[in-house]
Amino acid sequence: MKKIIIDNIETTFSNERNVLEVARKIGIELPTFCYQPELSIFGSCRMCVVEVDGRGVLPACSTVPWDGMIVHTNTQQIRGIRKMILEMMLASHDQQCTTCPKSENCKLQSFAKQHGIDEVRFQSFKPEAEKDFSSTAITRDQTKCVLCGNCVRICDEVQSVDALKFSFRGAKAKVGTFLERGIGFEECIGCGQCVKVCPVGALNERHNIEEVWQAVYDKSKTVVVQISPATRVTLGELFGKSPGTKVTGKIITALKRMGFDKVFDTCFAADFTVVEEGKELLERKKAGEKLPMFTSCCPAWVKFAEQNFPNLVGNLSSCKSPQQMLGSLIKDRLTKDMNIKREDLVVVALMPCTAKKFEVAREEFKVNGNPDVDFVLTTNELALMIKERGIDFNKLKESELDEPFGLSTGAGIIFGSSGGVSEAVLRFAADSLEKGSTPDFKKLRADKDVKITELTVSGETLKLAAVSGLRNARELIQKIQDGDINVDIVEVMACSGGCVNGGGQPPALVNKAVSKKRAGGLYTNDKKLEQRISSNSPGLKKIYAGLDDKKTHDLLHTHYEHRQKNKNDGYIIDETPNEKSLHLDICFGASCLKSGGQELYLGVMKHLRENNLVETTEFKATYCMKICTKGPSLRVNGKQLEKCSVETAISEINKAVK
Repeated sequence: MKKIIIDNIETTFSNERNVLEVARKIGIELPTFCYQPELSIFGSCRMCVVEVDGRGVLPACSTVPWDGMIVHTNTQQIRGIRKMILEMMLASHDQQCTTCPKSENCKLQSFAKQHGIDEVRFQSFKPEAEKDFSSTAITRDQTKCVLCGNCVRICDEVQSVDALKFSFRGAKAKVGTFLERGIGFEECIGCGQCVKVCPVGALNERHNIEEVWQAVYDKSKTVVVQISPATRVTLGELFGKSPGTKVTGKIITALKRMGFDKVFDTCFAADFTVVEEGKELLERKKAGEKLPMFTSCCPAWVKFAEQNFPNLVGNLSSCKSPQQMLGSLIKDRLTKDMNIKREDLVVVALMPCTAKKFEVAREEFKVNGNPDVDFVLTTNELALMIKERGIDFNKLKESELDEPFGLSTGAGIIFGSSGGVSEAVLRFAADSLEKGSTPDFKKLRADKDVKITELTVSGETLKLAAVSGLRNARELIQKIQDGDINVDIVEVMACSGGCVNGGGQPPALVNKAVSKKRAGGLYTNDKKLEQRISSNSPGLKKIYAGLDDKKTHDLLHTHYEHRQKNKNDGYIIDETPNEKSLHLDICFGASCLKSGGQELYLGVMKHLRENNLVETTEFKATYCMKICTKGPSLRVNGKQLEKCSVETAISEINKAVK
């Protein structure tokens, strides 16, 4: 063990990465905007600077401690530096704090108060930028960005989406998107992890609070709400309770006071998802087709797969997510039971996830234009509505869920944790193969982002992988495609740790310890329930009894397809303004690039230059021609060429020119 002295306190250290971690270990909290323990060290904000004997002023987050190091965290010089940094940030920041969604949860606001900033000595030079409302899941406000880079790093390092990037340098530096388009038009999957790590109000959830209030106020509408498993063990944190505390009963009481007509349980539909996915898995395994099967409960993962792995779209389970299954069941059942029109029944979902807002807007989940679920409220939004209504949450008595969608099994409860969906499906599959079988699923509960296990029941071996975080998913898929890993089913959750760490959850950032406590609350709830295998749910059996095979498929299943990364007809590569006689479109989608798209582009461009055809050619790049299994793809004056070689392209170009 090595020794270090920080503010006259001697302590030891061993595997701490930096001085900041050592300081926090002994209770000295240094301010920082850009430091996230689970992300790479960036060191951009310089708020955590300290004075080190013999070395001067150094950033604590990127300075490795050494034996005998003497550190001072609050000298006159350090205090002056921090105050100056804060004042400069405020000078370039939109200071409309009272109307900012992050007010009271903003690090710039809290640090300014903590350091006694009562005036800004610098002239205001905040950037002019329009707010970005192009996404159904998140919003962007560049005038509040402090350039900490957290959003850029989590989008790249954890999710491998790269929807956000730094552009320009110096005073012009900013976080932007490709061609400065709205985030809703880019590769963004709506997971909301960027919102969680944003220390200010530059990135926020897209709120649907006002629309929900209007529906509640409308006397012609019947408004019902469903509660997700993860929300029930996280909402309490926003009212002073510890992570993992189950507050379902209080949520129900609060919702009834707020004016909702009925309160249902998303876990009820999760049991349907388990049974339908379990049947689908066993059928696919028996036929030996479209394996491995990938779960389809996470809308951020589904969109990611549609954009990046179109060749695997057929491997996605056709099951709707529990949110969409319950919405479909509610609108089918209640419209008949209550004799009301579908348009007059409003379904609201309380979710831990911002991507669920994107999911409800998908055309696949609408009937004649009317969505199965009308609005999604995140855990954070629900807390805001409870506070606005003036409800003292901690003093509420507990209430029960409404029927017929109120009673679930433990298998539906654990959906909120990474590995929970897989465990629930395997419970069903094991019970189907050997009645009463209760294998040990503890491997799926390991505190890892990638978990692989297998079990054998009645001579049938099932191999499973559970992965959270889309970079991990991308790497796992590559190993599966390379033949290094052989599994039957893959559970994918976009957020590290699962829904308990979703983009709409209380701001625990990328904190695995908090996620583990939240998941622990779900598994504790699971243990207390009498039924823990989905197929044993009495409510599920009752609903199934009233459905034939076609109706079951229509209500509970859907389809997925290749999705263009960008909603754009193409980007012009050649910008020469002359009138063009040759029009080329090349696909730069992931599958086409992997199968030789870049070589095709380079070969075609070489031919155009050598034959003086550049001036008369309009060359566009598009991101998906939706024939991903037949790439690379090229269009020559509208003619589609599949599995196109450079030689084939040149031949068609020459014909077109003649």
